[in-house]
Amino acid sequence: MWLFAMFDLPVDKPELRKEYAQFRAALLKQGFTMLQYSVYVHYVASEDSEEVLRKKVHGALPSHGQVRMLSVTDRQFEKMEVYVGKKREKAEDPPMQLMLF
Repeated sequence: MWLFAMFDLPVDKPELRKEYAQFRAALLKQGFTMLQYSVYVHYVASEDSEEVLRKKVHGALPSHGQVRMLSVTDRQFEKMEVYVGKKREKAEDPPMQLMLF
């Protein structure tokens, strides 16, 4: 499962730029990867780990702007069409699962 964090934050004042930078840094610290400006994604192995991650994002929310979170299944994520210019590229693969014996 993939958790998207999408945001539109104001940056027209120095204190708002600082909030934006702190929120972005918090997403990166939690393991999110930037797909596009203001669109970040994190792979989660279960609904429990997704809920923990959502709570961490809630704790980092800025006081201004809009943040949306959306979870999609691996199958839905694989259907994403990615283009760089006119060239189609493959969407990111989920990370390898660690197998313990």
